[in-house]
Amino acid sequence: MRHFSDPGAVAHYHEGPPRLVPGFRDLQRMAQVLLAERSPPDARVLVLGAGGGLELKAFADAQPGWSFDGVDPSHDMLELAQDTVGEHAGRVRLHEGYVDAAPLGPFDAAACLLTMHFMPLCERRHAVRVIRQRLRRGAPFVAAHMSFAQDEDERALWLARDEAYAVASGAPPEEARRRRELIERVLPVLAPEQDEALLREEGFKEVSMFYAAGVFRGWVGYA
Repeated sequence: MRHFSDPGAVAHYHEGPPRLVPGFRDLQRMAQVLLAERSPPDARVLVLGAGGGLELKAFADAQPGWSFDGVDPSHDMLELAQDTVGEHAGRVRLHEGYVDAAPLGPFDAAACLLTMHFMPLCERRHAVRVIRQRLRRGAPFVAAHMSFAQDEDERALWLARDEAYAVASGAPPEEARRRRELIERVLPVLAPEQDEALLREEGFKEVSMFYAAGVFRGWVGYA
């Protein structure tokens, strides 16, 4: 999205997820625990949508033996990620582009946090397929993003709740309203059952939800 090439938006990116995503730090922690559950101590991990570097840093802080390949289409966000990972930079390789820019692997684990709600269905399906192809057999994949009921009444209700949560978390009401309108107009959000079905259809096994908070959901599955 153009938003991630706007210098002002990039400069303040790190303020957004902790304020607007319920339990953001816990989501990162849960994702790391699930990846570690079936990964070796020296795991090679693929992170799609790695711009900003927040999950790269969280995972690297928790797992000193892991190395990472982070992929993101925004050059500016990748520069921010490079700064964010700090002392872990020697274990992180960053790649500008979409999922096909990721190395072939094979990877021991993969994560895609707060990214797939930007992808139209065909693009999302392709991303999930490519990630699975780059994983070792049985390797874990964690995905978390906006996912809520899409029938008209429930969609409106969840968008209103998300707006209210943003205001309760300190966002100015007008900013929260603009965010709601942007989500409503632009983001190709799926219902949770659609998201889970997509993971299964593209070959992931033992798919289960591990995170649900507001308009966000998260799943783990295995290649």
